[in-house]
Amino acid sequence: MDSQLKKGLIEYCVLASLVEIDSYGYQIVKEIHPHLEITESTLYPILKRLETNKKVSTYSKIHNGRLRKYYHLTDLGIASIQKFLQEWNDVEAVHHYIKGSVEE
Repeated sequence: MDSQLKKGLIEYCVLASLVEIDSYGYQIVKEIHPHLEITESTLYPILKRLETNKKVSTYSKIHNGRLRKYYHLTDLGIASIQKFLQEWNDVEAVHHYIKGSVEE
């Protein structure tokens, strides 16, 4: 997949991974990886940006004697996913145009 296209989709995959349950970095990578290749070094700057933009909030919890940082999807994060899904129709229209131009 083109790196620019992938870059645009990763943020929404991260947000989507938090819809059902709060999670931590390594678990988010494991959940997204079957759909889109991502590493922790790619993930953490995205999580930081999402936190700065108030799309996720964080809290820490002790797990096996170590402090683990969890990410929680905020209402703004949910709204961001909903907006993305609404705009996907525009993406599909562009895809249809591009595909039609090579199939003719």
